[in-house]
Amino acid sequence: MARTVKCGLIQAKNAAPTDAPIEEIKRVNIEKHLGLIEQAAKQGVKILCMQEVFTTPYFCAEQQTRWYEAVEKIPNGPTVKLMQETARKHGMVIIVPIYEEEITGVYYNTAAVIDADGKYLGKYRKNHIPHVAPGFWEKFYFKPGNLGYPTFETAYARIGVYICYDRHFPEGARALGLNGAEIVFNPSATVAGLSEYLWKLEQPAHAVANGYFIAAINRVGYEAPWNIGEFYGQSYFCDPRGQIIAQAPRDEDALVVADLNLDMIREVRNTWQFFRDRRPETYDLLARE
Repeated sequence: MARTVKCGLIQAKNAAPTDAPIEEIKRVNIEKHLGLIEQAAKQGVKILCMQEVFTTPYFCAEQQTRWYEAVEKIPNGPTVKLMQETARKHGMVIIVPIYEEEITGVYYNTAAVIDADGKYLGKYRKNHIPHVAPGFWEKFYFKPGNLGYPTFETAYARIGVYICYDRHFPEGARALGLNGAEIVFNPSATVAGLSEYLWKLEQPAHAVANGYFIAAINRVGYEAPWNIGEFYGQSYFCDPRGQIIAQAPRDEDALVVADLNLDMIREVRNTWQFFRDRRPETYDLLARE
């Protein structure tokens, strides 16, 4: 019998005015996502991921200290606790991308991973932090991740997380494969323009190079007052052959659901022996400054 797991991705527009109190913005966005999680549960989704910093707009479009109020502890903050209850209720693995506070003044772009029984399994901190004009001022908000490229053995699959800008770096994508990831989730916030043509190029290439599934999530819509561009959605699942097997629309809230046949990983790796044929002893240059 095929080892198949039904997975889901949520892409959504920011649901609150960006000038509202931070706690109100978070409350409204969390309520919206809880409704979408209920829809996923009704469809039998077993692993679910939301978009980058899902509780807020993509505030990195400006450099304002007010957004430091959006941080939460992981795992002891309210959003992760709520998602633990939600995961337990539905028997669903949930990846929860939020703005994390380690200590006051030390903040990360992080995704918590919660197992189907509600147990907190660990977290991934975004390693590659952009600071790119116009409107991607992430170094103002986030320290680079310091937890490496962990993978998490969940009730249904071993998964990894790679966040947004990380996807431009094949080294971490390879590390996730070597660490045993069967599915890599990439919660993102990316706009039309320079990177859009890469959206369906880089991540299928990672899937092929490493023989795993990719789940790519992007938010949708325009976010005033910044209007740095259109968050173009098109969240998708990609199989280890690099084929996109399910995809969301460009411009609307969506729940993307796909059945991932994890047996395909062995089938593909038995054909393309990239891990066998690696030559790490020749790659010293990759680790130099």
